[in-house]
Amino acid sequence: LLFNKSYSDEKFNLGKEIFLNNGNCATCHSLKDAGSVANVGPNLNEIRPDLGRVVISVTNGAGVMPAYLGILSQNEIEAVAYYVSEASVK
Repeated sequence: LLFNKSYSDEKFNLGKEIFLNNGNCATCHSLKDAGSVANVGPNLNEIRPDLGRVVISVTNGAGVMPAYLGILSQNEIEAVAYYVSEASVK
């Protein structure tokens, strides 16, 4: 029996929701758990960024990616960073 993290982790679920909706992350990034396939930004399954790296990128922007500080709350940034860092290592 496989343990499905998404059923037991509210922060993971919130982060996934932000990745797919408010954050618009799935538009540019591939991430298997989210079912997104895009080639504008890095493939998150391949680079497997850690939590700190995602927080910095989402907060300040990176390359063509805009800064989301002021668009997402600090709590939302932390949740989506947590989701990406956890989901990309599955």
